Amino acid sequence: MSPLSDNPAEKDRFICIYPSYVNSKKTLAEGRQIPAEKAVENPTCAEIRDVLTAAGANVLVENKMYSREWNRDATFRGRVRVQLKQEDGTLCSDKFASRKDVMIYCAEMIPKLKTRTQKGAGADSGSQQGEGSKKSKKKRK
Repeated sequence: MSPLSDNPAEKDRFICIYPSYVNSKKTLAEGRQIPAEKAVENPTCAEIRDVLTAAGANVLVENKMYSREWNRDATFRGRVRVQLKQEDGTLCSDKFASRKDVMIYCAEMIPKLKTRTQKGAGADSGSQQGEGSKKSKKKRK
């Protein structure tokens, strides 16, 4: 099914990224791998995949569970495999020299995704409408 199963040596060039690695809600003990200020709130496997695919990285998604993840819900499942190096050992992309580079890039780009920006804009306008209706009720009394 995946190109990894054909050649075991190919697995060496793919790194694993679990959503917990870049989750600002997690502590270091719970698996966060980057500073909390740079991390993003509750990322999903799909978001990480979308960001890395758009950056031109070779990406595979596997239905695996992170060992430190206590929540067994389907939304927290999955890991993303990213190819950092080619067969000859050279980097696939100059952007990603290390695992940390990949994780920090994901954390920077996920908030810019359309799915994230639309949710934020919808929530803001909804809260403003709610405040407005509360004010009008106060005026009537």
